[in-house]
Amino acid sequence: MVEEVFRDVPQVELLQWFARGSLKQNLLRPIRLWVWLHTLYGESTQRLALDLEEGFTYAQWRDLFFTSTHTKGEEVPKHDDVNCPCTKTTADWLFNSKTGIAEVEWKKSLISHADINESKLNQLLKENLFAVTRRSLQGDLQTLEKLGWLVYKNHKYYAISEYPLRPLSVTDEANKVKFNVYELNFLHEDLVAIAQNHSQEINGIQRFFVHLDYVIPKSTIDLVENWQWELKELWTKPPIPPIKLRYSSAKIADTVDCIVYPICIYYVQRAVYLCGFGDSPNRNHHWYNFRLDHVQEITSLEWKNPAIPQQLQQHYHQKTLPNPSEITLKMSEAWGFDFYLPSQLMLLRFDRDFAQRYVKGTERHDTFKEISYQQARNLIRQQIQQPQQQKLLLETLLNRSSKDAYYKAFIRYKDKTERDNNVIMRLRAWRPKCEILLPLELRQEMAQEVDNEAKLYSNF
Repeated sequence: MVEEVFRDVPQVELLQWFARGSLKQNLLRPIRLWVWLHTLYGESTQRLALDLEEGFTYAQWRDLFFTSTHTKGEEVPKHDDVNCPCTKTTADWLFNSKTGIAEVEWKKSLISHADINESKLNQLLKENLFAVTRRSLQGDLQTLEKLGWLVYKNHKYYAISEYPLRPLSVTDEANKVKFNVYELNFLHEDLVAIAQNHSQEINGIQRFFVHLDYVIPKSTIDLVENWQWELKELWTKPPIPPIKLRYSSAKIADTVDCIVYPICIYYVQRAVYLCGFGDSPNRNHHWYNFRLDHVQEITSLEWKNPAIPQQLQQHYHQKTLPNPSEITLKMSEAWGFDFYLPSQLMLLRFDRDFAQRYVKGTERHDTFKEISYQQARNLIRQQIQQPQQQKLLLETLLNRSSKDAYYKAFIRYKDKTERDNNVIMRLRAWRPKCEILLPLELRQEMAQEVDNEAKLYSNF
């Protein structure tokens, strides 16, 4: 068991190390982890009476940390016991005589590093740090285990023999280099070199930032993070078990149970998704991308469970369960994250000047390529078999300039109810400088959409 007393100060560098991601999006958990470590390895006045060598459970920690009035259920604690630590604000934990942290300087450092708004930071500091669900606190323990602060075995947590390498101060250059070396293979290859070259501060100032659209509400960020940790745990088990998801589906406007084999996690266009193989909410596909903030429950199952779909059982017994590389291959074949939808050829016409400025030389997809006016005519002849439809579309093309820009691509599209929304949103963003020629059904959908939109502005 480690003999060293934990005395680390929650400076920005340490909190960033705890966060392993966006500190701006998830500030409270790193601060909570810092408090956790004081309860486990801190001074005798802070340390809880846990036997770290014999191991402890979350329930044992909870009963020692909180007062007896604190909830033992799943709900967020709501009680008026001022002696319970769950009523202390984040600021109470950070700024006191024991920590000696200068509030003004600490806030200034965090605002500079995390690009967080001061009013937003002040709001977070007023929140009760430990007024969270049992699941969130259990997730804290799992995070500490993943970061090397605890060992988990036989349903208990045990002390480590040596503290993990972490940022102790920004002047400790040798340590600083080590803690900034993260695995970057999950990034797009074009970003890896940038991240490697600019991940460290230059003369104390961060110069490289990545801003992403992230639509997941703050109220569910903890939940999404917990699902990710839970999935990460499942992926370490041989064999990886199937899971039952309780899922709130926007597509069918209902909550359903889906049994799937979990394959991988993607961040795509504003949210985090689990790629699963098995059931889909509408039961139309064996593959589906589940948005993690819409997942209400995850239950691990045994492979012998009779509720597991037959096709999934067959893949398991034949040792042909899908893997992430299959998804990568499917996504390379057609544009769109919903890789399980049919692939269709798309033909686009762009205003020449617009295309020269905003389309030419950009990477949309491997299949997105510029073609000639004559090649566009040939594609229409090949793709449209119905004579009257072909004649009308060729006449339409005849009225378009041969100097305009024409592009083809394969997209994930079946019909107006089953299509990749990210591709559709891109096409909408290109309006009115982009015309869809193929597929014909998508062209007609967009024409109706434009007509409906125009009516909104018809009076003024």
